[in-house]
Amino acid sequence: MTFETALQNCVAAITGKFATLGSFNPEDQLKAPIGTFLEDAGGVFGLSVQTVTEAQVSAIGGRPDLGVSVNGLLCGHVELKKPNTGADAPRFTGRNKKQWQKFQDLPNLIYTDGNEWALYRSGKRQGKLIRLSGNVLTDGANAVTSADAAELAVLIRDFLHWSPVVPHSPRALAKVLAPLCRLLRADVENAMQDPATGFASLADEWRKYFFPDADDHQFADAYAQTITYSLLLAQLQGSSAPLSVDKAAKTIRPAHALLADALLILGHPNARQGVDIPITLLERVIGAINPVTLRQKSKGDPWLYFYEDFLAVYDPRLRKDRGAYYTPVEVVQAQVRLAADLLENKFGADFSFADKDVITLDPAVGTGTYIAAALEHGLNQVSAMKGPGMQANYAAQAAKNIYGFEILVGPYAVAHMRFTQQIQASGGALPADGVHVYLADTLESPHRPPPQFPFAYKQLGQEHEKARQVKAETPVLVCLGNPPYDRQQIRAEEKELVKRKGGWIRWGDKPDHSDALLRDFIRPLEALGYGVHAKNLYNDYVYFWRWALWKLFESGGGEESKG
Repeated sequence: MTFETALQNCVAAITGKFATLGSFNPEDQLKAPIGTFLEDAGGVFGLSVQTVTEAQVSAIGGRPDLGVSVNGLLCGHVELKKPNTGADAPRFTGRNKKQWQKFQDLPNLIYTDGNEWALYRSGKRQGKLIRLSGNVLTDGANAVTSADAAELAVLIRDFLHWSPVVPHSPRALAKVLAPLCRLLRADVENAMQDPATGFASLADEWRKYFFPDADDHQFADAYAQTITYSLLLAQLQGSSAPLSVDKAAKTIRPAHALLADALLILGHPNARQGVDIPITLLERVIGAINPVTLRQKSKGDPWLYFYEDFLAVYDPRLRKDRGAYYTPVEVVQAQVRLAADLLENKFGADFSFADKDVITLDPAVGTGTYIAAALEHGLNQVSAMKGPGMQANYAAQAAKNIYGFEILVGPYAVAHMRFTQQIQASGGALPADGVHVYLADTLESPHRPPPQFPFAYKQLGQEHEKARQVKAETPVLVCLGNPPYDRQQIRAEEKELVKRKGGWIRWGDKPDHSDALLRDFIRPLEALGYGVHAKNLYNDYVYFWRWALWKLFESGGGEESKG
């Protein structure tokens, strides 16, 4: 069979269906003929092609009509339109426009109404829009000329030979993963509308055992980022090919047990049915990454800007709302040096953050920039005073004493990975329970009764308890970082929603707020006559650091401190 014959057979079948059924369910009448045509075209090109009709999960069509696999691997998708609708997707309006706004994140997608064909990759059309000479509704095989077949053969060959673009830098990787993660989030939100998918129950469990205030959109966001970042961690740790959710969970479990459990819960086959397209794409795209090449092409810390770059593509508004902006390394290093100077000169900690008596916490750790800089500073002091050979012992000690809390799954995963790699690169042994970067809400009081976690959420229960113990019992000496603010909301007794910035840290648990941790810091400032400046701690973290630097210079901190 030739390509032209395969196309003629397809068009003839379409004409016959419309002659028999009229305009009833026009897209459905295209599915079988076009599916068969793609499989036949694959044979012409020496490829084993399989097509699958995708079940729809929402009123606007939650997924493209056909999924296409080549030699057993997902290749792309086909969205079918009523004949004479056209295939120029960016010009669509109404329902078709809403579909396009979602589908444009797909990396390999054909739009066709039978007469017109167009290939899109991540929202950009590849090559020209192709239109057959005749009309599939009336002309049968005569709708196709040899010139039509030759043009369409180029498009179909390109479509069937798609393979993931392999990014060679973390920034390029962020731009590749963000659209697929966004697609997964949208699919989850669609699936939650259908009780049969079980996503509503899964969201209720997430709220009960993870974050009570999460709405449906926030659950979908957390789901998408958990799947994406867990698969990425597994690939970077050398998961066996082909990458899958199950293999990823086994690979990351030794170092990232919480994410492994979350991945298995969220990626359960029953839940996955409604969101299989983006997860399968993520598995294939992430599975194509070469971790060695990624590290070799990176200068310095490859993950320094990763999450900010990811959010800039994934959801710029979310990035702004959650304050996910990278703190310049010069600012981080200045703050680390200031804290280290106090540790050495006021507390006798010669190796600052690597000293056995220094316990450090970043309460909003983000992607781990501050704890990474603190560890590096301490180990540099060890190397200068005791020699490089001692770094391993002190790295292991620091790993036990440095803590981080993060409420967002994406940056938590990056911080967990970065700090784990940093300890191992320094020759240090990880703590028995892994690095102490916890998925936790810093502003949740440790004195509230903990939820009762079922067996499936055992690891989460353990993580929750560890974070609670740090808040309630661990003698933290250094609180370092750049935390967000203006987030906490608490319901007053009269059940009206009232904004209360700072949560447990600022207000404590007692009605008179006398047990608030922040009061322990404010009182000495007031006693020194600096109370007028203390109010800025509630509102402007950067202002406070400017004030602190000014007081240091005023007191004659010296050129070394000023540097």
